Amino acid sequence: MSNTEGGGNTPWGWLGLLKWSLAYQDGTTPSSHSPMSEEDKAFLEKVMKEGIIDENERMKEILQQVTTGLEDIRQQKEEAQVDDDIDMQDLLQELRDIVEQIDYARAFAAMKGLDFLLGAVAQPEVPRSIQTSCLGVLATMASNNPPIQKELLEMGAIKTLSQVFQSTPADQFAFRAKIIQALSGAVRSDELSEQVFCGVDQAKEIIYEGLQQSTAAGNSSAVLQKRTLFFLRALITSDDSTRERVRLFGHSVAYVADQLVTATSEDTTAEIREMGLELLLQILEQKKSVNIVLDRKDNLVAHGVKRVQTLRALEGDERDYAAVELETWEALLVQLARATPDPPEESPLTIEGATPEVEPQ
Repeated sequence: MSNTEGGGNTPWGWLGLLKWSLAYQDGTTPSSHSPMSEEDKAFLEKVMKEGIIDENERMKEILQQVTTGLEDIRQQKEEAQVDDDIDMQDLLQELRDIVEQIDYARAFAAMKGLDFLLGAVAQPEVPRSIQTSCLGVLATMASNNPPIQKELLEMGAIKTLSQVFQSTPADQFAFRAKIIQALSGAVRSDELSEQVFCGVDQAKEIIYEGLQQSTAAGNSSAVLQKRTLFFLRALITSDDSTRERVRLFGHSVAYVADQLVTATSEDTTAEIREMGLELLLQILEQKKSVNIVLDRKDNLVAHGVKRVQTLRALEGDERDYAAVELETWEALLVQLARATPDPPEESPLTIEGATPEVEPQ
């Protein structure tokens, strides 16, 4: 088990691991010890004069500075200076910009950077602003980066992030949105990671809670909704999705249909409504399990017909702005008219060519 989960048996142990790693590793392959040639010396001098930065060395410097800042927080706790938090946020933003490049992301992981990020996120004493920045770096590193996703999976990151989400108060929309972004980056498009997340006890609740809206929270709530809806759509419409997976998140799909797609323009953003429509359309098109959508067919059709009429009556820029929603509504209505309910579950006796099992005597 990773020592990052819930802080681990040794609180702040991840910080010590990082300090050790920085003393002995830089994330690169060891270089030859042969003397530097005159050509290499000339190139190095040119680099120094032109101010070209060694990104691996810069990542190491950033981690050393952030480690020092967190060590001060660990020792001083509430006495730590706010200015230190701001400095560390700036450093972590610079780090995020560097690890957008896949090679640097892998070098950062070799420095035990992933242990640092997860440890900081799971440690309650770390300021929320720093945890948020760490989640941003984590999401950037993991997205579309299979080796990083694999390492995170082996570290138990999915469970760690899921636990942090559920332990975060429901009204902290911005922080929860960052957790969803990091989870999504760690899981999306990786078959095993998707399966592991869907098998986590909290998976259904995390997605459903992330979709909940709060008009009082304004934009923060909308960001959480959007990122959760994006993650849900990726899971359900994945090449590796199954009937069981669609049904696992049936409660959330129902919420999308009942609350987001059929909401008035004042209740939700146009972007979220369009994303919800596209999710329902893809569920019908892929035909893995459509019952959860067909159960709401009458309401969706009644609302959709009115909405299509309203959108077709728009003119000029308003018509252009609503073009995607109009097109998606029209396609959804066609699919609702054509769709048939899921076939009944097949038992071993009804599967062609199957031999029924005989209870041993």
